[in-house]
Parts: sequence; structure tokens; C-alpha cells
Amino acid sequence: MKRNMIRGLFSAVILTASMIAHPHSAASQMMRSCAARSEVVNFLDKNFAERLTAVGLINQNAMLEIYAAQSGTWTLLVTDVHGVSCILLSGDSWESMPAVPGIGA
Repeated sequence: MKRNMIRGLFSAVILTASMIAHPHSAASQMMRSCAARSEVVNFLDKNFAERLTAVGLINQNAMLEIYAAQSGTWTLLVTDVHGVSCILLSGDSWESMPAVPGIGA
């Protein structure tokens, strides 16, 4: 199950990178799930009590953000340099993992 979750996340990152690299076809497909970052963050907070849990840079043009709630719901966003966030994936049963000794030290 964890392997499938990792594969899904990896696929989402690859998909996101390809969308940013080729914005013309991706932009038309993602218009329904994109809005100003503040609007998306507000929506996730009010409707799901999701808060920023993890963040990482995709490249100089985009940032990957994961929002999660104590209830276990989660949402994966990509935000561009213009402040537009697109929801790529969402789900439930989110679990934070303890830090692995030696990583990030």
C-alpha cells in the first residue's frame, strides 16, 4: 500500500513537472481546479481543516505543497510564481511519518 502511495506521489510530481514544462495543453485541462493560492488555501481550511504539512520546490517556477488535516484528509497543490495554485490530488488516511535518524541532519 505504501509503495502504491509513493508511486502515486511520484507520478503526480512527474505529471506536474510536465505540465509546467508544457503549459499549453496542461493549462486547458487544469483550469477547473486552479485559483489564486489564497482562495485555495482558504477553501481547504474552511471545508476540510487542512493545514500546510509539507513543501518543496519543483523548479524555479513552481512549488509543491501538501495540506493535511487531523481527520486524515489531504490535498496536493502546485503553486506557480504568479500565485496560482492547482489541486492535483486529494485523498484521505494521511499519516505523518517520524523523522528518520540521519536524514536532514
